[in-house]
Amino acid sequence: MKKRFTAVLLTAALVLTTMLSLSACGKKGKATVYFLNFKPETASVYESIAKDYEKETGVSVKVVTAAANTYEQTLKSEIAKADAPTIFQINGPIGYASWKNYCADLKNSKLYEYLSDKTLAVTDGEGVYGIPYVVEGYGIIYNDGIMRRYFDLKDRQTTVNGVGEIKNFATLKTVVEDMSKHKRELKIEGVFASTSLAGGEDWRWQTHLLNVPLYYEFRDNTDYNDPTLAGLNSKEIAFLYNERYHDIFDLYLNNSITAKTLLGAKSTEDSMAEFALGKVAMVQNGNWAWSQIRDVSGNVVKKEDIKFLPIYTGVAGEESQGLCIGTENYLAINKNASAEQQEESLAFLDWLFSSKTGKKYVTEKLDYITPFSTFSEDELPNDPLAREVVHYMNDDQLTAVPWVFTAFPGEGFKTAVGAALLEYAQGNRPFGDVVTTVKNRWKSERG
Repeated sequence: MKKRFTAVLLTAALVLTTMLSLSACGKKGKATVYFLNFKPETASVYESIAKDYEKETGVSVKVVTAAANTYEQTLKSEIAKADAPTIFQINGPIGYASWKNYCADLKNSKLYEYLSDKTLAVTDGEGVYGIPYVVEGYGIIYNDGIMRRYFDLKDRQTTVNGVGEIKNFATLKTVVEDMSKHKRELKIEGVFASTSLAGGEDWRWQTHLLNVPLYYEFRDNTDYNDPTLAGLNSKEIAFLYNERYHDIFDLYLNNSITAKTLLGAKSTEDSMAEFALGKVAMVQNGNWAWSQIRDVSGNVVKKEDIKFLPIYTGVAGEESQGLCIGTENYLAINKNASAEQQEESLAFLDWLFSSKTGKKYVTEKLDYITPFSTFSEDELPNDPLAREVVHYMNDDQLTAVPWVFTAFPGEGFKTAVGAALLEYAQGNRPFGDVVTTVKNRWKSERG
């Protein structure tokens, strides 16, 4: 009897062990998480992240990266499949409006709990449907080595003694125009890099630069506490600060390395190479440009010389203006995925933004400035532009310009504005036509 009881126990133990082993094998290597990545430049990093995550947890993460400028199209295709993404990205309130039927409520997630500023999340009523995972900033990047050379010139015509004294458009204009007169002594071919206006390369002007005057217009709208909400609810815009927009755009054009008539063939890559090779002193772009500068063959700009200035346009009180800081990168969980997939997807994101291994990837490989409380001040990205953004964010005397371009109408609006800017730059249309295009296309697409 004792032998029979022992045999039964051994058999039961064997069955249980086999079941647990099969269960573990079923989990190990099974892609319960599918992350559709937005940024092509981070594709290889996320593949490494997925491998390390599987090593630590046994859970496989499938990473697919959309090609540049094809994310929405790729998401539409992938979301309709049986094996749909469990983690995807939306570009703020407008992106949520398009994908709200797929966005799970994340208000009880650890990721939302980690968010330092809860107002950054995309919300709808009591629900939270998009969580920003990276904060970025943009402005005028400058080469401090060239700037020091300028301020050391004995025959310069300005009374400004350093970049720290440039706090408004008037001062910026005076310095830039005088630098243009001393290009030979400064060993540069232009103060500003090319204003890239080739098709698909004009986003720095029709989106990022246009953000500044429209922010001030939406800020003045007392019906809303938030300028982005004011933009989202504006059926029409007056473009009140169009002259300020005109002034800064002309400053770029008139002090550029490239003739205005040739800008239709210039790309962002061209302008970043011009900066990296020391041919120019300034270029408008964001902290993401560090890798573009660093990786240019023949780069001569020292890491410690890469700095930021705000985009000054001449608006009253801009001396207290900081960089344009915000995000259009929000993580969302596919609510149509199974409960297990949603749970595993959130666990992966929790690991990425709170574990030692994950955070090392975020700061050292992805170079993200994250909005999460899980990162200490010592855990900052290594690149100089990201550190500049953090410096501006921590300056209590400055007010950042939020990214109200997340409230702009669709791509048709931006494309039309870019085309009008090119026509103006080439001398084919007056700037008044740009103003008309901005106002009319906003009204037609939003009305």
